[in-house]
Amino acid sequence: MITEGLRRLHGAEYAGVWDRFDAKFDFRPSMYEFPGITEPSPSITWSLDELNDDSGYRKLDRLVNVVQDGLASCSKPGESLWILDWQHTCYQLRPDLPKTDMFLPRVLEGRSREGWPLSPYPDGDYYIFLAEDLRFGTFGHPWEHSLCVFGAELLDAIEEDLDQILQRVLRRAADPVGDAARR
Repeated sequence: MITEGLRRLHGAEYAGVWDRFDAKFDFRPSMYEFPGITEPSPSITWSLDELNDDSGYRKLDRLVNVVQDGLASCSKPGESLWILDWQHTCYQLRPDLPKTDMFLPRVLEGRSREGWPLSPYPDGDYYIFLAEDLRFGTFGHPWEHSLCVFGAELLDAIEEDLDQILQRVLRRAADPVGDAARR
């Protein structure tokens, strides 16, 4: 056991979570064909290109905090989130319980909620954060360099902040927007 509020997924449980995710979102990993999931309605997919010239990582830090705070605020007491890293260790997290393990890996040391093992920023892998009933979450695509946020309650909580941080929307409910619509 890692902590009271965080644990690794193993075996049949690990496979079951991925099976549920794939069944609902039709996950299609690819370096060239986008999007990587069937984006639900409501959802918004932002380009992460605004973070390319983010010296000091201020925008990235803000992105991580906004998304993780939004995920935590939308989770009811006793409810878990799944944190998935494609073909790597995945977790079940209870945002309402303390995370105290000092040996827990941190992708962005000092830049995320205490005890969260990954950032929503897809740093070389698909990073997926999901409510256990799949009603809201995020899908970070490393090769499209995008972040899809879905579910009305999560969008209500973070859309305005993400518009300010990331500035460019690629799709709304899978429909291309702006320049992306013209391609």
